[in-house]
Amino acid sequence: MTNECGVPESLIALQRTLNAAAEEARARGSSPEDWRPWVEAAAVAENAFAEHAAAAGVSADKVRSAAERAARGLPAHTDPEERTD
Repeated sequence: MTNECGVPESLIALQRTLNAAAEEARARGSSPEDWRPWVEAAAVAENAFAEHAAAAGVSADKVRSAAERAARGLPAHTDPEERTD
C-alpha cells in the first residue's frame, strides 16, 4: 500500500522507526554506543529506500525525502519549483 506521495507505508513506518531511534539516541548521549541502534536502523532504511527507488526508476534521495515528509505528516512536493510554502 502506498500513500499520496507514492511511498509504500512500509517505508514510511521504517522512517518513523529511524526517527524514534534518533530521539532515543539523543536522549542517551553522544557516544558511538548510544548511537549504534540508529546507525543500524539507518543502514536498513537506506537500503530499503535504494531498492524501492531502483524498482520505481527514481532517485533514492527522492524516496528518502518523500518518506521523511510523510513520516512527519507533511505534504509531498514533487518538484521544488512547484512549492507554494
